[in-house]
Amino acid sequence: MAFQQEPSFQHGQAPRTAILYCNLGTPSAPTAPALRKYLAEFLGDSRVVEIPKPLWWLILHGIILRVRPAKSAAKYASIWTEQGSPLKAFTELQAQSLGTALQERGHHVAVRYAMRYGQPSIPAQLSALKAEGVQRVLIVPAYPQYSGTTTASVFDAVYRWGLKTRLIPELRFVNHYHDDPRYIAALALTVREYWAAKGQAEQLVMSFHGVPERTLQLGDPYHCECMKTGRLLAEALGLSKDQYKLTFQSRFGKAKWLEPYTEPTLVAMAGQGVKKVDVICPGFTSDCLETLEEIQQEAQEAFLHAGGESFSYIPCLNNHAQWIEALSDISLDHMQAWNLSAPDAASLAASRARALAHGAKV
Repeated sequence: MAFQQEPSFQHGQAPRTAILYCNLGTPSAPTAPALRKYLAEFLGDSRVVEIPKPLWWLILHGIILRVRPAKSAAKYASIWTEQGSPLKAFTELQAQSLGTALQERGHHVAVRYAMRYGQPSIPAQLSALKAEGVQRVLIVPAYPQYSGTTTASVFDAVYRWGLKTRLIPELRFVNHYHDDPRYIAALALTVREYWAAKGQAEQLVMSFHGVPERTLQLGDPYHCECMKTGRLLAEALGLSKDQYKLTFQSRFGKAKWLEPYTEPTLVAMAGQGVKKVDVICPGFTSDCLETLEEIQQEAQEAFLHAGGESFSYIPCLNNHAQWIEALSDISLDHMQAWNLSAPDAASLAASRARALAHGAKV
């Protein structure tokens, strides 16, 4: 096996630690050619589409990549900003804020972000960190709930990079934090702040990204972890079972996906006389196409067209200070033997106490 060129080993080199914060990815531009390249990589991942490769290759390249790029490009164009893709802008900002937060606590940790599909890629960022002398890397997916379609795919990219690397850094992985009280507290605070500014609707809809129902039957914990996140968030907000609904969005293809589906649920609620809804997407840590276009635009239009009167979308965690603090704490929990001192252990205990004070439960 041919290994990639690496920096020469230096005896006695002081170990450096880094965090690689990984999100799904985004096209480089809201154009059909950029979407074609992005979708080919994304939908070509066997973790994402579990159909025999020869058959799926024919469908993907013979049909989907001929039709979908132009339609998807128009959707991306409706949310594109001066900074580019919202997902990339927020992910980069989160990584910068995480690095600053850790530095303020006295930790010398390099923080970088990477995209599973698109740029900057996971292999490229790992190689760059290695060139900087990093010997310990914590992989932090931006996905609170574990799924083979997302979290495991990030790990796949890391493992494949390792196959071509002679001296592999010490690696640790954060699998999930769907029920971490600090994550739940950050979610609850964003909702409370929104309600304080805009008022509270009759119903809160928690919309998670969907996956094929078959993944649940095959042992994927994603559905259960989404349900627990929803329950804990409702408890933190003091909501009764009839004050919120948990749904799944972004269905693709004709197979049965996790139910209930978000948009049909909103339409049914409007038909049943619900006039005002708030919608939050707890599984997305950054606003993106699925939240800004699919929910804030398409789902809102469907609800209002069906008779609803008021639709409010509550933004993702994005760069909220409470979320950055939670992300810092979660990262430090996984780096304890690397660079956690006694004062920081005390600050972690204080942080957990603050999270519980915000109403988070497990």
